[in-house]
Amino acid sequence: KPLLAKVYKPRGDGPFPALIDLHGGAWCMADRNTDKVRHEFLASHGCTVVSLDFRMAKEGAYPIALQDINYAVRWTKLHAKELKTRPDLVGISGQSSGGHLAMLAAMRPRDARYTAIPLPAGSPALDATVKFAVLSWPVINPLSRYRHAKRNAALPTPPEWPAGIIDKHHQFWGDEANMAEGNPMLMLERGDEIAEIADWLGLSRAAIEAISLRRCRPISPRGEGDDVKRRPGSGPKRRAVSCVAVDCALDDTLLAIDALRATRSPDGGPNESTGETA
Repeated sequence: KPLLAKVYKPRGDGPFPALIDLHGGAWCMADRNTDKVRHEFLASHGCTVVSLDFRMAKEGAYPIALQDINYAVRWTKLHAKELKTRPDLVGISGQSSGGHLAMLAAMRPRDARYTAIPLPAGSPALDATVKFAVLSWPVINPLSRYRHAKRNAALPTPPEWPAGIIDKHHQFWGDEANMAEGNPMLMLERGDEIAEIADWLGLSRAAIEAISLRRCRPISPRGEGDDVKRRPGSGPKRRAVSCVAVDCALDDTLLAIDALRATRSPDGGPNESTGETA
């Protein structure tokens, strides 16, 4: 079946920030329509939203979802004018497992596995770097959550939730090696090559860490029961994770967008239109 994106555009000419939004669902459920109310609200407040379908666990394992997401970022830049944005105003967001995918896509915009789908012949050279990333309750450490679920499943009287979580991790990731490899927190711990977080809003790393301490309620960078040892000297990177791995409410999303908005919707009214594209 074709993968579709639903586009929500603000009233007015723009250019507006554009947000590629990734639904949650433990990498196995939901679609581009899941967060419709949120998308309409963001469009009415001056942000183009591209709500994305991407291949999930039933259609193949990691990393094919990242191929779809990486392509969507480049496609949005390619069609920036008709979407009322500019290539340098494109960001990404996601909820829960979608937050994990958004973080991973933002950190690895040029990974050869993720860039496997080319733009149409004759397109200009565009990469999948993003200006900002907004994460809502992201699964920032899928390996830790998986192990936490397994520990709970092994209790004498286990709760109901671990079985479903464990099964969905198996469907998407296959094994723990993939959960560690595609793991934003552990990427920082390992010192992997990533897109520089501090450049996303044009701020220094120190400024971003200060914002994280002032504004954000960080999710534990280690994760409950995580048994991967920290490297010496990785404190600043750990604080950087605290900045991006936050329980982010809708008003925080708007704050991030406000930092990039070039022009507001003239009347603050409903979004102009929605459409779907393959």
